Amino acid sequence: MTLSDRDYTAVFWVDQTPEKAFEAINNVRKWWSEEIEGSTDKAGDEWTYHYKDVHRCRIRIMELVPGKKVEWLVVDNFLNFTADKTEWTGTRIIFEIDKKSDKTEVRFTHNGLTPKYECYNVCSHAWGSYINGSLRSLIVTGKGQPNPKEKES
Repeated sequence: MTLSDRDYTAVFWVDQTPEKAFEAINNVRKWWSEEIEGSTDKAGDEWTYHYKDVHRCRIRIMELVPGKKVEWLVVDNFLNFTADKTEWTGTRIIFEIDKKSDKTEVRFTHNGLTPKYECYNVCSHAWGSYINGSLRSLIVTGKGQPNPKEKES
């Protein structure tokens, strides 16, 4: 595997339980965006995310294993800043949670988001702040930093 084939991955550790991490991951409005429509906590459900006119996606929840794993499939995607507007379509977003001695490890992988994608630099930077910043903060302090609801114009 070359560097250009590697999926984007981020890992962090917290003192909280795997169950608390699992609960926070599924509370997507509290760490990613308040602009989420639909159920985000039942396998098979679909929900949508959007950020202004820049990014929209529809996500299906593929797997939920309490305290262990969350897996989403991007069923539809639009990015306004790439030649291929659908770059994320068909990719999987996976959270793996594991107890490591007295810590909980949260491993995030966007399977399919590789450096070959035009959006890789922008998307990996954004994921870094959402995962290592907002999600980690939600697990540790109970407060994330999601994108706020957009004002009606």
